[in-house]
Amino acid sequence: MPTPDRHHVLGWDIGGAHVKACRLCDGRVVEVAQWACPLWQGIEHLERVLHLAHTRWPQLGRAVHAVTMTGEMTDLFEHREDGVRRIAAILTNALAPTASDALRFFAGEARWCRPAEVAAHWEQIASANWLATASHAAQCIAEGVLIDIGSTTTDLIAFRAGRVLGGSRSDAQRLATGELVYHGVVRTPLCALGPRIAWRGGELNVMNEFFATAADVFRLTGELDHAHDLHPSADNAPKDLPATRRRLARMIGLDARDAAPDDWLAFAHTWRAKQVDELAGQLRRVIGAHGLSEAAVALGAGCGDFLVADLLAQAGVPRACLRYGRDVARIAADALPSVEAVARWAQVCAPAVAVAALLDSEQR
Repeated sequence: MPTPDRHHVLGWDIGGAHVKACRLCDGRVVEVAQWACPLWQGIEHLERVLHLAHTRWPQLGRAVHAVTMTGEMTDLFEHREDGVRRIAAILTNALAPTASDALRFFAGEARWCRPAEVAAHWEQIASANWLATASHAAQCIAEGVLIDIGSTTTDLIAFRAGRVLGGSRSDAQRLATGELVYHGVVRTPLCALGPRIAWRGGELNVMNEFFATAADVFRLTGELDHAHDLHPSADNAPKDLPATRRRLARMIGLDARDAAPDDWLAFAHTWRAKQVDELAGQLRRVIGAHGLSEAAVALGAGCGDFLVADLLAQAGVPRACLRYGRDVARIAADALPSVEAVARWAQVCAPAVAVAALLDSEQR
């Protein structure tokens, strides 16, 4: 049985829509990657991504692996326990078929589980990626709130004195406290942002159909990086600006030709403001619930971190702003393709970086 090389740690965040991975060498981030993985369409998508990862990183078989996941929530699985077990089995077969000591699953306060222990700790393993990121942040920052805005969800997590505050751990508990908000900057259907929307001085009911997504808004405002725009549009049409305007127009029963491009850009900003307002209200709730001081910082993460400054302003809770990829992740001097590029990807793939860093620190 091969002995794993503990100088090389791979962190994995297995989501329902993406797989994110981070390669650490001697405690520093060397590479970060993200692949689209529509897990709800079939387990073969995860198998495909793992094959791509093996192609990119031939050294996978010699590394130590740290895993967190949220993909068990997809409707591919009968229930969350089934999802955790099946995802864990596929990862074990792909990453450590002969060396179970090389694979650990993050289980929050229960810490690390070997493959044989997954069944007993599936509830702690399920959807714990936010806890990995916040725990890593708490090791590096005295007091703050993690604001991780991703493609699908937003995590708002308070931490102080080396620990994550509050007792919410499951998705259901965090939905109740406001620490989990199902708003993201790519996959969120626009009709989820509110029942009515302002248009040309009036207000209209929103069409509750899957006509457009948040990606259309932020593609039009120019804030969404195309590298994070990995999923098909709502109508499977192109993602150019004319097609994006058509999708936005459908939300209020119009066609793109019914207004000028500047009107549709203003309309996109109206949707943006609705999302910022909703997230700001949840942020106020989290900060108030945990009594964060004015010295607490805001730590931005995720592909939607471009909203963080406006979110803080709208919430009326000014904070010093740090960035996970720049201020928490430790980037190697020889990172590929560059330190700056890897820091940007570490920002987007924070949970994958965090689980790798947490396991690496425990091994030392």
